[in-house]
Amino acid sequence: MNDTVVTVVGNVATGVEFRESATGGVARFRFAVTARRWDREKGEWADGPTSFYTVWAWRTLGANLAASVSVGEPLVVHGRLRVREEERGGQRRTSVDIDAVAIGHDLTRGTSAFRRVARATPHLTERHQRATQGQGPDDGPVREAARVPARATARGRERPAQRRLPVPAGVSGGGPDGAGAASPPAVPDVVAAARPDPEPAGGRARAAPTGLT
Repeated sequence: MNDTVVTVVGNVATGVEFRESATGGVARFRFAVTARRWDREKGEWADGPTSFYTVWAWRTLGANLAASVSVGEPLVVHGRLRVREEERGGQRRTSVDIDAVAIGHDLTRGTSAFRRVARATPHLTERHQRATQGQGPDDGPVREAARVPARATARGRERPAQRRLPVPAGVSGGGPDGAGAASPPAVPDVVAAARPDPEPAGGRARAAPTGLT
C-alpha cells in the first residue's frame, strides 16, 4: 500500500455534518491546523500559517464523532491523506482530505471523559435459534412437543424421563402425587395355578428305590 498516513493536531473549524449512506453513516468537518514556531527575536512561541483539512469519518467512528465533538475543540486526527483536484467556475482548486482512522481529544489542552457505547446484539433467526439449541432445521412445534423431557442426574448427565403409566382402576395412586405407595394389582388365579409347588426345606425329594422289600 502506498497510502500516506498522517497524524495532525488542531482545532475543529466547523460543525460536524453527519448523514446516512448506502455503506453506513459518514461524518465530515473542517479541521484547522496552525503551526507553532519559536520566534527568536521576541523569544516566544508564535503562530504560523494555518492549514485546513476536510476530515471524513465513516460508520461507527462517524456516529461517535458527531455525538462527541463541537466547534473549537482541540483534536488529534490520525488517518490517510488524500489530495483532490477539481475545477469550479473555470478555476482549478486543490483540496486536502483525511480519511480518519482514529480521532481523539488533545489532552494537553484539557480533560475528556470517555463513555463506551454498547453495540446492539443482532437478532437471531428462527433457524439459527434452533441450531444453537441442538435442534434440526426442520424441527417444529409438533416435534418439540413430542420430545421426552430430560432429567438431570447427580453427575450432571441427562437421561430421558420415564413416562408415567396409567394406574388401573381400583388401585390407589401413590408416588409424589398420591397419599401413599401404590398397591400392586392382584395376581390372577390362572397364573398362580401354573406356578410349580415350592421345594421342601431339605431340597428335592428323592424317589424311593424300586425292587426292594
